Amino acid sequence: MSIKLVLLKSGEQVISEMKELVSGEKVHGYVLVNPHKVQSNRAIVLTEEDSVVQDRNIEITLSQWILLTDEREILIPKDWIVTIVEPLKSIVEMYQEKVNE
Repeated sequence: MSIKLVLLKSGEQVISEMKELVSGEKVHGYVLVNPHKVQSNRAIVLTEEDSVVQDRNIEITLSQWILLTDEREILIPKDWIVTIVEPLKSIVEMYQEKVNE
């Protein structure tokens, strides 16, 4: 199992340990273990000229993906996943600290 960042059809970004659900040689879905929603907030500053300047600092928050359950493993059909990528090392560390609290 490895930690991945998943972009869902809903537009949500979820970080999670992932396992593939395979039948034969075909992937049918994924199991997300301890999934957390990743939200980023970028600071925006307005100047007198009404032009927008974006600060390069991004605030990242992680929250339990589905709040109203105690389940740690959640099945996702493969057609709900837009893409799967390797998260930044700093985000992986943040996720591991949060999950291991």
